[in-house]
Amino acid sequence: MDHAEMCAFVADFCANRRSRVIRRFLHVPFMFFSFSYTLPLRIADESVIPARGETAMIDMGVLGETQTRRDLANLLHTAVELSGRNRCEIAREADIHKDALRRTLIGERSPSVGEALRILASSGMAPHAHMLLFLGAGGDQATRWLQTDIARFFEELICELPAALERVLGNQVHDVKPRWAKGTAHRVARLLADHIDELERKDALLGDIFTATVGGRHD
Repeated sequence: MDHAEMCAFVADFCANRRSRVIRRFLHVPFMFFSFSYTLPLRIADESVIPARGETAMIDMGVLGETQTRRDLANLLHTAVELSGRNRCEIAREADIHKDALRRTLIGERSPSVGEALRILASSGMAPHAHMLLFLGAGGDQATRWLQTDIARFFEELICELPAALERVLGNQVHDVKPRWAKGTAHRVARLLADHIDELERKDALLGDIFTATVGGRHD
């Protein structure tokens, strides 16, 4: 190998080596940015793809006509029984034939939405709350909350929430993401728990003050 060939070989070797070094150097920021973008998403349990077109998978089995009618019948039957009212009175007030009411309560007939709401209202229940609970959380949850203050609270909350969201968020209401719902629900529950604890502390403090005042008067 003459001097010219040796120089060419060395130059080619150095160029290839420099190219590999540059590629390795550029690989470092690439890995950094890949880590920077993917890790926070992984920690937040989110991904870019669902954020663009989020869809919830629904189990069609739980939406079957027979199961839905059975669960709704159980809810309405329990509401009527807890009301302590005569079924004829409920049928008359709900504007439904008494035989249709009977068949509805045993699951032989599917009531309309209006009929279900009127049966619940005639039974002294919070109609919208229990229908929303039935649709969103299932029949067992809706039945457990019959004749409770939490059901009445839920009804007022649901009725007030859409207007409150539009009033407070304004145009930002369209930026709300479905995946935030679960965290928001837990935060609201925590807020209520803190509020109840604060009320209990105030009641205890007022009780101590009253006891001290009455005791002082006796002295």
